[in-house]
Amino acid sequence: MCCVRSAWAGHGRQDARRVRASTATVSPQLSLYYTASSRLQVFVKTGKGFHSNDTRVVVPQGGRQILPAAYGSDLGISWKPLPGLLVNATAWTLWLAQEFVYVGDEGVVEPSGRSRREGIDLSLRYQLSPRLFADVGLNATRPRAIGEPEGRNYLPLAPTFTSVGGLTLQSPRGFSGSLRYRWLGDRPANEDNSLVANGYFLADTQVNYTRPHYQVGLSVQNLLNTRWKETQFANESRLQGEAGPVEEIHFTPGTPFLGRLSLTVFW
Repeated sequence: MCCVRSAWAGHGRQDARRVRASTATVSPQLSLYYTASSRLQVFVKTGKGFHSNDTRVVVPQGGRQILPAAYGSDLGISWKPLPGLLVNATAWTLWLAQEFVYVGDEGVVEPSGRSRREGIDLSLRYQLSPRLFADVGLNATRPRAIGEPEGRNYLPLAPTFTSVGGLTLQSPRGFSGSLRYRWLGDRPANEDNSLVANGYFLADTQVNYTRPHYQVGLSVQNLLNTRWKETQFANESRLQGEAGPVEEIHFTPGTPFLGRLSLTVFW
């Protein structure tokens, strides 16, 4: 696999010059599956990839070490304990030769050393009736920087818990709809976890009526009108009269309750 990065450098049209950096890497993968029965399958996956990055990191390094290695392994099962119920569970680990962190004040991505993530993923899908389906996904992760002192080895803004799920309805009379949620847990906003990026729980819904030549739809985002922070960074700022800069959470407010009506015509 080959990756090429290029960017423009300079401060004016005449001063601009094109800088290109390129390199190549090999990414071997191995997957093994064992089907114990018609209801149970066990799998193991492992391989090497790379953590691609942004030209603002690539160009200053002159093309050196721009595809840091990523090594991952999965051990999991696919299980059908009951008719209509599918369970997938996976334990995994991911090691990165270079972690990249976004610096909001400067608008750049900077390398911050090696990292390791270990986690468990669990998903369940169940057919409640011929027309109604339910699903839920849970993901728990322990992200840490390698080589840093204990207590100062957190990865800023790396998720530690996420979940998605909901209900989906398919009607033979043209009606369809879904009620879904997104849940992101609290997570460290800086390396020592002294600042916390607040998580959120959001619910959305969608209802459609479809006929051969048209579709009418109603979608509602943030059904519960939850106050939430969409983008969060730990940045230093200093107000007039303060003795020195203060590190605190800077954020973009999340979308409040929002309804949207749509009409689609087919021909």
